[in-house]
Amino acid sequence: MSDVSGATTQTIGSEFNAFIKLLTAQIRNQDPLSPMDSTQFVDQLATFSTLEQQVASNTHLESIAGMIGGLHSSILAGQWLGETVAVDTSWAPYAGEGVDFVVDIPESTDETVLKVRDSNGNEIWSKTLAPEAGRYTWNGETSTGDQLAEDGVYQLEIQMYKDGELQRTTSPRLIGTVTGVTADENGTMLLETSLNLTTEMANVEKYNR
Repeated sequence: MSDVSGATTQTIGSEFNAFIKLLTAQIRNQDPLSPMDSTQFVDQLATFSTLEQQVASNTHLESIAGMIGGLHSSILAGQWLGETVAVDTSWAPYAGEGVDFVVDIPESTDETVLKVRDSNGNEIWSKTLAPEAGRYTWNGETSTGDQLAEDGVYQLEIQMYKDGELQRTTSPRLIGTVTGVTADENGTMLLETSLNLTTEMANVEKYNR
């Protein structure tokens, strides 16, 4: 709404300025011996007043739109704060605690494998996931044995196989809690989570399982 209102205000404002310039030019250049007809002058002043009111009205609408946006943010905060959510992302911050995630495994898949890679793309862990579980945890395990992964951000990739052939690759949905609601410079609503991830609402769903 703000984009439309802003464009409308800009258009009316341009018309308003053009009208002022035209009226000023008419007054300056009128023949002193044959001045502008008073009725015509009054009509133009009425047009001036109408344009002025439209500019003020649209500016007021922008202010109202901003207030509505703030109210919307407050309502969303009340709906999401503290909620357990599943976040669609392939990157998981690890800081010594297990990373919980969800994978929806189709019945047509006979093997599902978790691949964990570091920020350089090196695979550090691989594990076949039990299809009946649904919810899983990566506890920082690595292929080097007892040594756990260092704190950092890791890529979690899900590979699904059928008869030994890779069918698809997807991302897990990380389980976390909403800790805040904010917006970017374009007004897009963002959710802050306990995963140290801030993401658009389209990437998040409430998790009740």
